[in-house]
Amino acid sequence: MHYLSTTLHLTTTQPIELVDITPLVKQFIDSSHLQQGLLTIMSRHTTACININEHEEQLIQDMLEFLSTWVPRHRPYQHNAIDDRGNAHSHLMALCMNASQTLPLINGQLVLGTWQSIFFVELDGPRSSRQVVLHLMGAKNRINRHAG
Repeated sequence: MHYLSTTLHLTTTQPIELVDITPLVKQFIDSSHLQQGLLTIMSRHTTACININEHEEQLIQDMLEFLSTWVPRHRPYQHNAIDDRGNAHSHLMALCMNASQTLPLINGQLVLGTWQSIFFVELDGPRSSRQVVLHLMGAKNRINRHAG
């Protein structure tokens, strides 16, 4: 069993932003030379999440609008009284999303559906330094698919 890890360093420019990290994740997988395993993708932040969804521009706009109106930014949240960022709404949005996702690796390919992409979901931007940890555990042997 082999274990590999790396950290993606991201910069976000919007208060709420969906960053498609699929190409970066696939690049890490390709460089690993592993054939079978599990990849865990984890946001190191309480106001940023990892989500799998479709990368289609109109849908991304719909998702951004939904997130912006789902938990209103300007409400009298108690957390805002002690946090100068006024980001209670970001923490509340993150309650219903995942900080991490785990995906299978089969025959050297990350298993994603036809329309699935991996997004880093910024809920408290803009931020100059965000981190996503990729941790891959697996083997170099391929699955032999012979009918028996």
